[in-house]
Amino acid sequence: MKKYILSLAVLSAATLFTACNDNLDTDPRVTELTAATFPGKPGDVEALNAATYSIMNTLGGGDNSNILNNPFYWWSLMSDDCYGSGGLQDYVAKSLHHFTTQGANQYEADFVLLYGGISRANNQIETIDNVNWDGGKDNVQRKQLLGEAYFMRGFYTLLLTQMYGDVPLITSTFITDDMRQEVSAEDVIYPQIISDFTSAKTFMKAERANGSGHADKYCAEAFLARAWMFWAGFYKGKGDLSTEDATIELVEQDGCPGGPLSKDGVVAGLQDIINNGGYKLCPDFRSLWQYSNSFLWDEAHDGEDGKNAEGTHAYAFIADMDRANCFDQPGMGNGNTEELFQIQFLNASNWSIGGTYGNARMYSNYLSCFWGLRNGATNDNGKRDKTYPFNQGWGQGTPSCNIWDDWTDAERTGGYTDIRKLGTLIDLDNELESYTYEKDDNEESGYAVKKYADVNLDANPKDNDSWWKQCEGYAGSSLGNEQQGDHFEDFYLMRYADVLLMMSELTGQVSYMNQVQARAGVPLTQTYSLTALQNERRWEFALEGLRFNDMRRWSGVKKHGVDSYAAVALQKQRGKQIVCYGQKASKRSLEHMTVGWDKRYAATKGFLPKPQSQITLSSGKMKQNPGWDENTPSSDWTYQVLY
Repeated sequence: MKKYILSLAVLSAATLFTACNDNLDTDPRVTELTAATFPGKPGDVEALNAATYSIMNTLGGGDNSNILNNPFYWWSLMSDDCYGSGGLQDYVAKSLHHFTTQGANQYEADFVLLYGGISRANNQIETIDNVNWDGGKDNVQRKQLLGEAYFMRGFYTLLLTQMYGDVPLITSTFITDDMRQEVSAEDVIYPQIISDFTSAKTFMKAERANGSGHADKYCAEAFLARAWMFWAGFYKGKGDLSTEDATIELVEQDGCPGGPLSKDGVVAGLQDIINNGGYKLCPDFRSLWQYSNSFLWDEAHDGEDGKNAEGTHAYAFIADMDRANCFDQPGMGNGNTEELFQIQFLNASNWSIGGTYGNARMYSNYLSCFWGLRNGATNDNGKRDKTYPFNQGWGQGTPSCNIWDDWTDAERTGGYTDIRKLGTLIDLDNELESYTYEKDDNEESGYAVKKYADVNLDANPKDNDSWWKQCEGYAGSSLGNEQQGDHFEDFYLMRYADVLLMMSELTGQVSYMNQVQARAGVPLTQTYSLTALQNERRWEFALEGLRFNDMRRWSGVKKHGVDSYAAVALQKQRGKQIVCYGQKASKRSLEHMTVGWDKRYAATKGFLPKPQSQITLSSGKMKQNPGWDENTPSSDWTYQVLY
């Protein structure tokens, strides 16, 4: 695996371009280094490439508002696998979970950041031949960098349209009035996205990126499949892709000849990954997550009777693992064998980093802090006797009762134990015996996130030390705050497990799904069914941000009533017993703050509101999404305090 803590030197190219365009009225040609003399050499294009990727750090890190900008975190909050939770003041997380908003521009950050990434990709595509490449257009480095630019444009546009629906499609740094007009995602944007991924796979080398943080050909093929499946399911209403098909017309552009693309072409790309990509599942599901690091494993084995040498309880959950499969061992953890694409982080956060959204923690995986434990009104978060081995955080977006209950029912019905359940979720009452709730906790389920949980190694109960300080390259927190800055676990955007499950869903062949099930040690599915596939995706990718858009594509845009797959699943949250104000004894029933999850989902189709400031700037070329506009009573989408 790669070094855990990347040095500040790695950051030098990316930091040349930390500012994003604030809106569509900004001309990127005059805000970034795109003069006629730049780029002038291959290294300049690499710097542009680093700038294009660096938007992901701003999305994946923290800002100075009270919400994380990671779209996959937002989608987790909007699914049935999370509640809003957090403290009384954490209204943004609750707003997302209830499909409401407290302000007209509450969800503007990602709109602006994603267009900033698209702008950088366009600039890279347009200026790449300012360089006199040795060998011309067949230069291998040129083709790779061009392919990465097409990939990133497709990736950012995919996130943008899945979040906000019909939006302006920007494919040039020369933004004309026509480009400012929102266009149909179904008919215009998705064909462009999939064409960009096609161009990307044409140009990029057929070599694994090997945890470098860069895209490769196989990454493009995987995201092409994800985009096509969402388009076919959500927009074309293809509910069971094992028996149904849809054809999309691609755009003719450099690297993409245009023409029709149907399921066979998508399957061929996935087959290429399986046959030639060299990816493989980690042998143990727990190898993917930092709680399985070898320091904790060693501690669990240096004493007797489940205690470590100091006489305190060691972390028994990973004691049965093979040490070679621990997170920090070769082929596991960051840069592991099944990681196709990810957001990487490094020890380079700084309170003085500027930007519209105050991205001081952009180089830290701030999700670990948002999902961290809020334990105790006496400020004993992270103490070994309370939360060991997990550290403190903001406790926003905690897992729902629904995912625990549904998973437990599946285990009971099937007569098995799924290691992924406790590999994903912390059962607070049974795993952390001394855990206490904060007095202002709201919408607490009794469960917490284990996948991205920050891990504590320190034997001193008075300290709150991250395990990362034991790793190669660590010389102190660049932020000067370990609890907020020392989070360096890769955020997975595409895993090989997803390639296998997409392949099963498209072909109806259980052999691919069975590989994922075998790794989890659960019974193998003998005969394919969409229901079995749906459950398997939910368990494997729980809290990784895929569930919400899976639910949407299994519902279909024309069937997004209150009886759709997504609406029904979301509404099942109603009536679940939750903890409020830290009082377990006086549990309350979870209710929607306005009209119900099913009605809000049916009204919005799962899209967020477009920022009003951006609609105003467009001078009528954009309109507000259904469910958030004048045709919907404002009381339906306005945040309300429930408890």
